[in-house]
Amino acid sequence: MIQEYQLRVLPEVAANEQRLKEYLVQEKGLNMRDITATRILKRSIDARQRTIFVNLGIRVYQNEMPKDEEFQNTIYNNVEGKPQVIVVGAGPGGLFAALKLIELGLRPIIVERGKDVRERKKDLALISREHTVNPESNYSFGEGGAGAYSDGKLYTRSKKRGNVDKILNVFCQHGAPTAILIDAHPHIGTDKLPRVIENMRNTILECGGEVHFETRMDALIIEGDEIKGIETNTGQTILGPVILATGHSARDVYRWLADNNVEIEAKGIAVGVRLEHPSELIDQIQYHNKNGRGKYLPAAEYSFVTQVNGRGVYSFCMCPGGFVVPAASGPQQIVVNGMSPSNRGSRWSNSGMVVELRPEDLEQLTIDNAQLTIPSQQQRNSAANCQLNMMYFQEALEAACWQQGNMRQTAPAQRMLDFTRKKLSYDLPESSYAPGLISSPLHFWMPSFLTERLSKGFQQFGRYSHGFLTNEAVMIGIETRTSAPVRIIRDKDTLQHIRIKGLFPCGEGAGYAGGIVSAGIDGERCAEAVANYFKP
Repeated sequence: MIQEYQLRVLPEVAANEQRLKEYLVQEKGLNMRDITATRILKRSIDARQRTIFVNLGIRVYQNEMPKDEEFQNTIYNNVEGKPQVIVVGAGPGGLFAALKLIELGLRPIIVERGKDVRERKKDLALISREHTVNPESNYSFGEGGAGAYSDGKLYTRSKKRGNVDKILNVFCQHGAPTAILIDAHPHIGTDKLPRVIENMRNTILECGGEVHFETRMDALIIEGDEIKGIETNTGQTILGPVILATGHSARDVYRWLADNNVEIEAKGIAVGVRLEHPSELIDQIQYHNKNGRGKYLPAAEYSFVTQVNGRGVYSFCMCPGGFVVPAASGPQQIVVNGMSPSNRGSRWSNSGMVVELRPEDLEQLTIDNAQLTIPSQQQRNSAANCQLNMMYFQEALEAACWQQGNMRQTAPAQRMLDFTRKKLSYDLPESSYAPGLISSPLHFWMPSFLTERLSKGFQQFGRYSHGFLTNEAVMIGIETRTSAPVRIIRDKDTLQHIRIKGLFPCGEGAGYAGGIVSAGIDGERCAEAVANYFKP
């Protein structure tokens, strides 16, 4: 007999199968001798009150053992000799597109400008150790994309766009822990995700697909209104329809599209800082306990959102027990991001704290105090370049940040309370950011459009959550890569570019996703659209 229950239990009960069985006997009237196994289906933490509870969806097996698998396998057959499809980019959008193409009987050829996920790690170390950024191998470029070494969080609100469970099951099939099928905010971790990505690549190769690393797409081959293939920096010409999944930092691709009259448009982004607290403090605040998380609870998460002067101010990509990392993708820029290992065990917790920014807001933005200006109004209004306005602003702000960091990867930083009081921080707390911090008046040189809203947002968050607004927290500049600054315009039904047949803009870099899972979903949708493209 199999029964399912929704339980609300204390953390120490949720963490121990024997305690769970005792709870079922006491509260549900089951016989202990009849319970042969339990399986947790869903798990979330309710920390709204002082007493913390864990909500569980649980399946109870009585007088029989589980026969079903913990996750669903997808069958991938050999596709050698099948029609080939070019996938540009080996991030989550590209990898899931390639796997879905195999599922549909098509042969993917992946071209990835960066290195494989293991070799990337060496270049990432150089950023912290030598302040050297390899423009083709960094936190944004390389196998696994921006998510591979920046946390592996799998939470998404994109359930209406596709099958979230399918994406999570494919991850499990390739070695991810099955806990991602259970937790409300699933997470793999930067220490485990690279191996999962390698396994996905191996599936693609074993089924007859191709993966070419250190191979950058330099041009699309377009004849009339149809795509014919791509040209690469290695001198190759590869023919076939193209799934363009380049990620949100491939600015050379955006420039090429604008210069070659491929329809794109500027889109809204969010810009701000990485805010880092001691993880113990966040645990104390979120769990309403001076002793913090205790033995049975994970590192605490938070989520804040408010409106300030007509624009959203909110936390983004929260990394409990994590690290702040240097995420620049080229020289003379500083960009920061956050990541967490699977155990979320560091002494710090961080999140992006960002302000919503729309294309029409650019008229109000200046960076004069940073001795750098964004493109002039005449340049921004140029017919050839206006689609890239938001990207230009990203570039200018990242360059300004680099100047403030002494032209190294040393990041400008300011204590949180000092920022709201417009005071320079004369010293800074210890931080997880490996290249180092330098005290800087972020309130002075960042655009007032951002700083005024961030300051008011922080004050509101401090009222919501006592102790959050504190000088124990440090703001680290600058967070600009929350999403793509450009949308590559596609038909909503065929997912092809609105004018160019056989070109399928995909994922976060094309402006149609916002994270690992939503990019994976969009990758699968684009693969299905390519299959329809091949049909008469």
